[in-house]
Amino acid sequence: MRFLHTSDWHLGRSFHRVSLLDAQRAFLDHLVDTVRAERVDAVLVAGDVYDRAVPPLSAVELFDDVLHRLADLDVPTVMISGNHDSARRLGVGARVMGRSGIHLRTDPASCHRPVVLTDEHGDVAVYGLPYLEPALAREEFAADRADHTAVLGAAMDRIRADLAERPAGTRSVVLAHAFVTGAAPCASERDITAGGVEAVPAGVFDGVDYVALGHLHGCQTLTERDATGEPLAEGQGRIRYSGSPLAYSFSEEHHRKSMWLVGLGPEGAIDAERVDTPVPRALARIRGRLDDLIADPALDRHEDAWVEATLTDPFRPHEPMAALAKRFPHVLSLAFEPETGDDDPLASYARRLRGRSDQQIAEDFVAHVRGSAPAAHESATLSAAFDAVRADTVRTERA
Repeated sequence: MRFLHTSDWHLGRSFHRVSLLDAQRAFLDHLVDTVRAERVDAVLVAGDVYDRAVPPLSAVELFDDVLHRLADLDVPTVMISGNHDSARRLGVGARVMGRSGIHLRTDPASCHRPVVLTDEHGDVAVYGLPYLEPALAREEFAADRADHTAVLGAAMDRIRADLAERPAGTRSVVLAHAFVTGAAPCASERDITAGGVEAVPAGVFDGVDYVALGHLHGCQTLTERDATGEPLAEGQGRIRYSGSPLAYSFSEEHHRKSMWLVGLGPEGAIDAERVDTPVPRALARIRGRLDDLIADPALDRHEDAWVEATLTDPFRPHEPMAALAKRFPHVLSLAFEPETGDDDPLASYARRLRGRSDQQIAEDFVAHVRGSAPAAHESATLSAAFDAVRADTVRTERA
């Protein structure tokens, strides 16, 4: 059976105020063409269909159009909600759409009820596990803790219990939206830390033939080993992120954007290959003094790219964006990092906070104003506060 695994469409998102609507439409055209050309048996969409809980009308129209086109091809589509989606909104009409082969899985309580597909080798049970906000999902799954590992583990226990009741030889696929330990994140993904931890171990998904993941924007396969302890070949790994089909931040400059075309063999063996997606425009990060950036011939290759420029001039130049735009007409982002010592007290606030979580920033603030780091119980209180705010945000979006 052949699956096309994709995720993180983020319909409605822009790139530094530049609309990506045409690029997203081109991607969806490419997806439908791939389904037709590769004789795909089912499409798997692992969450973050939209970029925000209440998407713009133009994004909804794109979504509506691609669902009709997939249904017209008579190819089943299984789709889950991600942490950017409003699960309730995305799931409207799910039962009616299911009759047309569009299976929306947005209700955590139904994660153990698969879409069952069949080929000449028997059944394939496809389970859709939507993004689980730990503080909200803990009660549903009677998890012992409000963190990602606990709620995902409890949900997977339900899935494995259902799978155990199915005929011998039934193959299994799980769609999930999570950050799995060992995967590589980038700067454009929304933080989902809960209980001080955002990642879950790959072992949570034990017992499943293929795991179609969403959330991280880089296409990747989690390293797994065979019975002898040797790493599996690139095309054989069973736990994969498709990544986003388009770049959504300059941190994705070196990503190769693609989808996974996955073959699931009669014994559950995986054979996967990447299908590249259309690139609307290359990304480039350039750094240096303004005059050097304007004159350096080595930067000719970036003149048609979307550009993020970091200026290192000791003093802010006059109208630098206008000067850069004469050579790089698609420059979108400008930052200043003067060439000063690391101990410069005037170093930018953003630079000092780069790569630090909300929890770390809060703890640093406590240490700064009080002269000592927070105690363990104070760190726990801060963590609980951040979790409560995130859970309240999800509740508000759902309402």
